[in-house]
Amino acid sequence: MVFFAANHLTFTRNYPLINRQTGGCMMLTLRFDENKCLACETRDCLTKCQYLDMDVEEAALEIQNIIQGKDSRVLHECRTCYACEEYCPMGNHPFYLIVSRQEERNIPPLPEPIIQQGVQLGIPFRGEPEISEINGPVLNMGVFSQLSHLAQGKLFDGLTLISTDKRKMHHYFCNLMYLHFARISVINERVPDIIQTIAAHRPTEVVHFHDECYGTYNSYAQAFGIDVPFKSIHLFEHLYNRLVELKEEIRPLGYKVAYQRPCSSRLSPDKHLFVNKIFDLIGVEHVDREYVDENALCCGSTILSQRQKGSRKFCLDLQNKNITDMKKAGAQLCIFNCPACMQTIGKQVAESGIMPIWMSDLCRMAIGEKPA
Repeated sequence: MVFFAANHLTFTRNYPLINRQTGGCMMLTLRFDENKCLACETRDCLTKCQYLDMDVEEAALEIQNIIQGKDSRVLHECRTCYACEEYCPMGNHPFYLIVSRQEERNIPPLPEPIIQQGVQLGIPFRGEPEISEINGPVLNMGVFSQLSHLAQGKLFDGLTLISTDKRKMHHYFCNLMYLHFARISVINERVPDIIQTIAAHRPTEVVHFHDECYGTYNSYAQAFGIDVPFKSIHLFEHLYNRLVELKEEIRPLGYKVAYQRPCSSRLSPDKHLFVNKIFDLIGVEHVDREYVDENALCCGSTILSQRQKGSRKFCLDLQNKNITDMKKAGAQLCIFNCPACMQTIGKQVAESGIMPIWMSDLCRMAIGEKPA
């Protein structure tokens, strides 16, 4: 349902939601203020987009079309890179609005068979997880329990791992990847249950291994008015704080490094500063390149399968631009945090002569530990 208030300033999108505990129906509302868009002079959400060529005048028209529930070329051409969430100077959640409209108008970015298969893969199907009360800080691996070996050593002392059972890891799966599928309804159906599962451990704080999980509970949940009863910590903030505590053990590594910034980092731009803070602390040089920070390029994971004509070639060209940029800047290592990014271009990065490595492993090396 689309609703405009009497003053035509506030947009809300309501989603019915069945609570698994009570069976009751709840309504989730996207907190989007049309007035903020009307007051915006730059239209940065679209004019800064690296995949759409659009001036301010056209962007203003397309944004109005999207707000009013009309068709827009943005809905058909969006590469679902999340970046407009960061570009918006008003904090007004343009990407969540775009994805909502894609679902409403049945304009999926991916072919329907891929969407159906992906949605099915996210269903918890092996019974309820065994919940132990921690009453302390925990590390949430989300759906990546197979990567728990990356969370070893002094940097992770004092953290209890949750979501370690591979058979039941989907109970901790944040589901935010379905933004790439234009399936807001799936996310809103499942996220409250995931939050309940994490909260049942009674953590004092939750360190999230993946940017996507952190973005779910600190950006997406707030945008839809979903209560999160635990404190979330970004992995990079945790790593930096632990490295500061272990500063006397740090031996500068001396490498020249590039960082592959994932889509989901766009939902927590205030934490991106920890990338350079970590690099400075452990003595590596973040090389000067074109596609970095706000101008970072997507790894192409979902673009590869998108319905738009020429998506495969577009994706391969994008990856080549990204890796060529790293090589030109003299990077010896490419630092990853997102498993999808590592899986998508890690091999190509290695074949180009640049070693792919996890951020946590890089930090462990700086204190004399062996990478996982």
